[in-house]
Amino acid sequence: MLPPILPTEAWNLMQSGKARLIDIREPDEIEAVHVEGIVAAPLSIIRLTQIPRATEETALIFTCHSGNRVRKNASLLKQLAKGPAYTLEGGMDAWEKACLPVVRGRKYSMERQVRMVAGSIIVCGFVLSLVHGAFLIIPLGVGCGLVYAGVTGTCAMAGLLQRLPWNRKK
Repeated sequence: MLPPILPTEAWNLMQSGKARLIDIREPDEIEAVHVEGIVAAPLSIIRLTQIPRATEETALIFTCHSGNRVRKNASLLKQLAKGPAYTLEGGMDAWEKACLPVVRGRKYSMERQVRMVAGSIIVCGFVLSLVHGAFLIIPLGVGCGLVYAGVTGTCAMAGLLQRLPWNRKK
């Protein structure tokens, strides 16, 4: 179990150099909003990531979106910290609610954009199928594309969305 720490306490410790913030969210989540100077250590690959070791002088504070991922993986994170470690109470949600500084990127992660577009196309295809059954090919095609993306790890829709102006790196 990692003891919780409030965002304002975490901020004060970080400012005094007595703590490092380790963000275990996935890269697209971190891109959307993060704290300047965090150590990115996505949970999916955290065992392969070199996170700084906690010391008596510098504790580690683990965060995610709401605190749930940190809580669920507390024993692993404590083991990886090898020293004093905390969980950011409420995660990045609480950090933002406390009006602490953040760096903003894309409003929606690429994964969320794909879900929104795929869902919209499926719904439109279904509604059109009420006019003519042949339109069922639309949701079928999107479904097959999502299965292919899951199996291969490549997503044509994400590739197309990446080219939209709001997703281009500045």
